Amino acid sequence: MRVWLILLSIFVSGLLPLAAAHAELPTHTLTFTADGRFDPPRLEVAPGRFKIVLVNQSTQAVEFESLPLRAEKVLAPGVTSFVVLSLSRPGEYPFFDDFHPQAKGVLVVRPK
Repeated sequence: MRVWLILLSIFVSGLLPLAAAHAELPTHTLTFTADGRFDPPRLEVAPGRFKIVLVNQSTQAVEFESLPLRAEKVLAPGVTSFVVLSLSRPGEYPFFDDFHPQAKGVLVVRPK
């Protein structure tokens, strides 16, 4: 029993730095509104690794998709999820919702 507790504590202590590093990511929120658009339609971020929290406030399934970012996430009605991206090159990266053609936006990576 004692060996098991020691192994468990070593395992958990090894995961704590990973969890702390993940928790410290800059986080931005992108909401799909009830009226069928992304808010904000222009999301500005600093270069590096970051998290985008995706919130679906609508009563329909929605999709966050970007070909240049190679990212795609489908959310059921009322669901919140996230994507983690890492971008070092400044520029504009369009995103859209395949289910709602009017819903478009752009992720802007600012220069350092």
